[in-house]
Amino acid sequence: MNRKPTIMITDAGHFEVSYVINPWMTPDAWSKDREGYRQKSLAASDALKCALEEAGAEVLKIDGAAGLPDMVFPANAAIVLDRRALVARFRYPERRGEEKLFLDAFRTHKVRGLLDVVEQFPEGIFQEGAGDCIWDAGRGHFWAGFGQRSVRESIPVIEQFFAAPVVPLELISERFYHLDVCFLPLSGGEVVYYPPAFSEAAQDTIRAIVPAEKLIAARDEDAAGFCVNAVNIGRNIVMATPPARLKAALAERGYTVMPVDLTPFMMSGGAAYC
Repeated sequence: MNRKPTIMITDAGHFEVSYVINPWMTPDAWSKDREGYRQKSLAASDALKCALEEAGAEVLKIDGAAGLPDMVFPANAAIVLDRRALVARFRYPERRGEEKLFLDAFRTHKVRGLLDVVEQFPEGIFQEGAGDCIWDAGRGHFWAGFGQRSVRESIPVIEQFFAAPVVPLELISERFYHLDVCFLPLSGGEVVYYPPAFSEAAQDTIRAIVPAEKLIAARDEDAAGFCVNAVNIGRNIVMATPPARLKAALAERGYTVMPVDLTPFMMSGGAAYC
């Protein structure tokens, strides 16, 4: 029996932009209309949940926590594959309080029978979950970002835990600090990516593995609009509202783009996949 893909989201009730750990974060702008942005973020979270369900996913919602606003981005919580979860270690102190709560959440999923194994990266090995480690089902390997948040030393840990190959990709831009904001493998074998986010060696690696006709280079406006930070389920793609050109290009390849207004979360540096 085919099971729907299961996606975990975090309740947005505690989300705000209150500190700066990436260039997108705008706490000054947020502070000008805290209640207005809070309401918009709750509405955006609900809209994202509905879009994911419409695209074919089952959505699990967990509680957030006061003082941990970025817990609303649970792509960073862990890498999950084949009923195994490897929970993150965060580089910045502002996010380290999330680790125990996410670990507890995945242990609860294990008790419920959704997972078989739950472990955490060793102390000192920073790796920020699926945000920096994306499974490419068609090619049978992970793509893993390193150099901004996650460290290269995390790669062999991932390989050993999942007994799966990992292709490392060095990220060189502070603006694109996780792989998921600049790299999107699609179900048909295409890869949407933003070349300036990667080192020359990483770009060479991508081009060596992905045929040229399958590569889709995102433009500046696509990357800045967090359109690459999207969720692909079959032929559906849930993403922050894209430029018409990108939506049309994906439609030509047989994909249905399901746009969601995720502006409040973009003020903190994340969108649909985060």
